[in-house]
Amino acid sequence: VEAIVVLDQTTMYAEMGGQVADHGTISGPNGVFEVTDVQKNKGGKYMHYGKLLRGALHVGDSVPPAIDTERRSAVRRAHTATHLLHAALRKVLGDEVAQKGSNITAERLRFDFSFGRKVTKDELAQVEKMVNEAIQAKVPVVCEEMTVPEAKEKGAIGLFESKYGEKVRTYKMGDYSFEICGGPHAQNTGDLGTFKIQKEESSSAGVRRIKAVLIPDQK
Repeated sequence: VEAIVVLDQTTMYAEMGGQVADHGTISGPNGVFEVTDVQKNKGGKYMHYGKLLRGALHVGDSVPPAIDTERRSAVRRAHTATHLLHAALRKVLGDEVAQKGSNITAERLRFDFSFGRKVTKDELAQVEKMVNEAIQAKVPVVCEEMTVPEAKEKGAIGLFESKYGEKVRTYKMGDYSFEICGGPHAQNTGDLGTFKIQKEESSSAGVRRIKAVLIPDQK
């Protein structure tokens, strides 16, 4: 049975900022519900979409969500890689590069950015190398809360035309990347594996798109 479950509080991440929602299960004393999507509605409620695997869930039940942690970790790594990609593109192509969108899943990442021409193979190779150098440096991903003026003053990249609250989260990765972002992210760049660009193409007028993957390190 397909349904929507609304909880008074949840540990699951809702789809936002180009990042897919958490998957997992919600289990109560009388049933198990499989979560395949989480969306935050206009009223701020987290809507857990999915299907009832067995039994039933009742109002008032204690139903702690269980997150698919392996999938979440893969998405976090890909999200972190988009920050490193953004920073590398700006270094190679110039400050005209600005994020125009992203789509991040456990399997791959897609990053749209403003740029007026096709990126050359040499430039893509440079970008890929820079991202992998940041990964190999194994720097911690440091999250801090601050005001937008503080973030700007410290040099954080952000979509400043967006409506931020009084305080924002920033994520800093050594000297490689510093952005305003809602997260979540990996804890260290060394957790990402090897970054590989698969394709660069036009997304729309004045906007390019890069598709890339992270190849896990062999253990």
